[in-house]
Amino acid sequence: MNTSLLHLHAPDHWINDPNGFLYYQGEYHLFYQYFPYAAAWGTMHWGHAVSRDLVHWEHKGIALFPTIREDQNGCFSGCAVEQEGDMVLFYTGVRYLTPNPRNIHVSLDGKMKSNQLTIRSADGFAFDNWAGKKVVIPAITDPAVGDVSDTRDPKVWKGKHGWYLLLGSTVNRQGRVLLYESKDLIHWEYRSQAGLEDSRYGWMWECPNYVEAPGGEVLLVSAMDFCPENQKPDSVVACFPVHFSEASGTMKISPQYQLLDYGRDLYAPQTTLDAQGLPVLVAWVRMPTPTEEGWIGMFSAPRRVQVREGHVSFSLHPNIRQACSCPISHPSQAFSAGYRVECTLKEGEWVNLGGFEIACRDGRICTDRTKVYPQQGVGPLLCQTPMLNRFEIEVLVEDHLVEVFVNDGEYTITNAVYGLHRDWSGNLSGTISFFTGKEE
Repeated sequence: MNTSLLHLHAPDHWINDPNGFLYYQGEYHLFYQYFPYAAAWGTMHWGHAVSRDLVHWEHKGIALFPTIREDQNGCFSGCAVEQEGDMVLFYTGVRYLTPNPRNIHVSLDGKMKSNQLTIRSADGFAFDNWAGKKVVIPAITDPAVGDVSDTRDPKVWKGKHGWYLLLGSTVNRQGRVLLYESKDLIHWEYRSQAGLEDSRYGWMWECPNYVEAPGGEVLLVSAMDFCPENQKPDSVVACFPVHFSEASGTMKISPQYQLLDYGRDLYAPQTTLDAQGLPVLVAWVRMPTPTEEGWIGMFSAPRRVQVREGHVSFSLHPNIRQACSCPISHPSQAFSAGYRVECTLKEGEWVNLGGFEIACRDGRICTDRTKVYPQQGVGPLLCQTPMLNRFEIEVLVEDHLVEVFVNDGEYTITNAVYGLHRDWSGNLSGTISFFTGKEE
């Protein structure tokens, strides 16, 4: 049995985007982009993991793999919903126009046909990859609607009057979401597109995710070449306040964005409703190199999503906090899956957790992973939040990941790390508390 605790990571080789996140028949199902042959990106399959509590995860092997012309070069990202007791998956199937003759797992020129497909299961585990796939939205042919290559990652939800589906796309080198409607999950009608007429918001919006959160509606997009203020373009997850109208089939997007995370390693988030009916999110943690065990790719700890006075917060899910609630006096006493830290920082104070530094400087929480990140890494070494009024810190630490939650998720900084050790030091006027769980 291949299991993970607190953070779900690759069973072996390569994973990226979480897919098909769904609470179904008393279990959380989380699928993911998976290349089972090497610790490198390649022809995408869907791996599958399940959990009863969002803490203990068990890998269940491969759920989807390429079998037909429309997905012959990969089963790309998508989602899951429940209909009449069945689990229904939606995903993007791709066919490369020019596969690389030296490596058939990648395209030579980036050009492909992207179709949207569905497949269903009566129990959430058995999927008929040979005869069960259906194309529900063929490749886009009108460039004014979307791009034939770069239209992907369906997100489906049930409204009051029908089912709705979002696709990420691009028009005139500007990110877009495309909105469809259906009565039966099979026949889909295109309704509208939405975006912002400004290339600073990214040329392509991947992995769109619409969330009806307590306090407001939110659209999360993984924006390619997004330009945060005073920073160089990057692929980041942007959160926009939105209003979705079923009556008109339109989505109005406000330009007043915030970032999902200020560590820049999180990407391609997925949400579902947890057992309490509240939205919960996980996201892919981008890693620059494989671990010593030979795997690469992991997911953030689950986070609750809510809007507080117009600001989207991502707080650590209470199941994780409860699983890491046994007090200890030093990180060296933590169980192997990791530990949790609580403290409050004042201006000029800092704490170093195994080589990862968290400090309060100039009214912000700042992090430094210089000592625990490879030189060839592509992510930033130094990260910081926007300006804050208070500095209550909760940190989840494991061997390859540090997640910093500021003021119960008002802002977060998530970083992949390598070579972290079980020690700490600091300059604090208050107390610092460490917690772990029971060894499994």
